[in-house]
Amino acid sequence: MTNFSTLKQYYDENNFEEIFKNKQGKLFLKLRSISRTQLLKEFAQENNIDISQVAARKLFEFIFDKNVSENKIDSFIRDKYKRDRQSRKSKEDWIYSQLYKLKIFDWGGLYQNSLEQTIVNNYIKKIQDFDELNKKIENELHASMRGYVLNSWYNHWSSILIEDIFKDHPKVLPTIGLVKKIDFFWKDFPFDLKVTYFPEGFMALKRREKSLRPELTELKNFARKHKIHFDRNADNKSIFSELLSRITELRTQESIEFIEKFHDERKKIILEATKNPKELIKWLYEEQGPRRFDAANRFFLVLVDLKNLEDSWKLKRNKKTLVENIKKFLDDNVVNFDDMKITFDFDGKKYSTYSTVLFVIV
Repeated sequence: MTNFSTLKQYYDENNFEEIFKNKQGKLFLKLRSISRTQLLKEFAQENNIDISQVAARKLFEFIFDKNVSENKIDSFIRDKYKRDRQSRKSKEDWIYSQLYKLKIFDWGGLYQNSLEQTIVNNYIKKIQDFDELNKKIENELHASMRGYVLNSWYNHWSSILIEDIFKDHPKVLPTIGLVKKIDFFWKDFPFDLKVTYFPEGFMALKRREKSLRPELTELKNFARKHKIHFDRNADNKSIFSELLSRITELRTQESIEFIEKFHDERKKIILEATKNPKELIKWLYEEQGPRRFDAANRFFLVLVDLKNLEDSWKLKRNKKTLVENIKKFLDDNVVNFDDMKITFDFDGKKYSTYSTVLFVIV
């Protein structure tokens, strides 16, 4: 087996630890980041590599075997990114402005990982009557699809803008286009950027460890005690949102004290996580959906609005806060392999990878 085949196998198996041990590992990953056929052809032309007899599917391996200088790859990537970036930069402020037009972040019951499954289970397999199906589509599915499309649009464009903040930093080597498992190299170390919020599941786990009842249970108990009526037939997410808003807006002494305690408990758990981030990182790897699983090195950007966690999504369009926090983190921190190593279990198998996290908290 050639070294290229070995490294490709490690990559396909999510075995980044072995890739880093290999003396050509970083070369492989950097070439992988420009492995689209057109980019490889441009790179070969700029570096006088004759590929006239090489099939497109063999270009990556062929150029890898030439053992080209990493500096040449870096230079090619930076020049290409600079040209691509100019076209996006001219519209950047306009895109931020467009993102502020979204007033409510609501998936409408449909989620990207289970969109097809939700439609099949709730409409296609469940309903036999044709007229009823059409009514459900008009009254329910159209609104849900609208929420799904708007949220997906918001996540897509805000993620591109956030990626550019990282890629514009002088200590970061960008990738070009969409490359699986690698978004950029920070001080020569590859990362897949994941922008997320403080996970509800992790919050629930830490509450159980502290012998605290679930947040929804606390809200319902307060509502019963103070005779606050709510739609008991709604889904849990809707009930949670309704009760949190109604209790907050009640403005009695009891409700004020309850809400203060509610947010204080959240704040304490979040701040504890910032002091021991590996526990959260491990949880994020282990709780991936099986369809999207990989063990790539991840840079987690966790956005948190301490006053109202449910508004954390708005931070994805807060350019000033994002730029200040990301720049400071990249300027002040060093890449330490030992500190970043994470071992986790998934589907009965143990994985080792490298990861770091930046909390942006307002």
